Amino acid sequence: MTAFSIEANTKTDYAALCCWQPATWEKYCNYRDNPSNSGLRLFFDKDALLLLDMGWEGIEHAGFCDLFTMILGFWFAQHPDQQFTSLGRCLLEKEPLKAGAPDLVLYLGEQFPVWEKGEKRRLDLNKWRVPNLVGEISDTTLTMDLDEKKRLYASLGIPEYWVIDVRGNRVFIFLLQGKGGYQPSGVSLALAGLSVDLLNQTIEKMVQESNGNAALWFAQQIVQI
Repeated sequence: MTAFSIEANTKTDYAALCCWQPATWEKYCNYRDNPSNSGLRLFFDKDALLLLDMGWEGIEHAGFCDLFTMILGFWFAQHPDQQFTSLGRCLLEKEPLKAGAPDLVLYLGEQFPVWEKGEKRRLDLNKWRVPNLVGEISDTTLTMDLDEKKRLYASLGIPEYWVIDVRGNRVFIFLLQGKGGYQPSGVSLALAGLSVDLLNQTIEKMVQESNGNAALWFAQQIVQI
């Protein structure tokens, strides 16, 4: 992973910039709009900026990300009465205060974001409601995902936040408790009745076999939920 300096347009020491840095919204926009930074994941919270250069997506991160996309698909196949929209890895912005790019973005029901010709390729939270759920696939960023990013998503008022720990083979589910921020939960609110235990078992299945087999196993387990 590498961090970039837009002013010099050269790579710099990642360790120097992989934490939150003081910044203005204008500086965030400069990074966002520079074509050479297209590989960066950007996060902004009031007066602080986080830049993560993920480079080429690794096998583990890709495997976990696709597993959870399949999990969402199979879950709603069992609940066809509920409309859902998945917009993972889309840049969310609430100008001029906050921005983030979660791996999972889930909308339930109607009034989900739809891109219109001529608009910027971002999800404008001043125009659209917040997602029902966002999630991070945490390979090398677990500490940030459980701390600063968790506070960012809570401050946006997103009702549910998942952190999928790649190295620990486990899932954390957090539910928003008003102004008290996120609190851990053993079950999902957006996917009502889905437990952390079943998600963890599905991950263990993937470790033993493949993400495709794990997703199919998950589909079999939720028939009665």
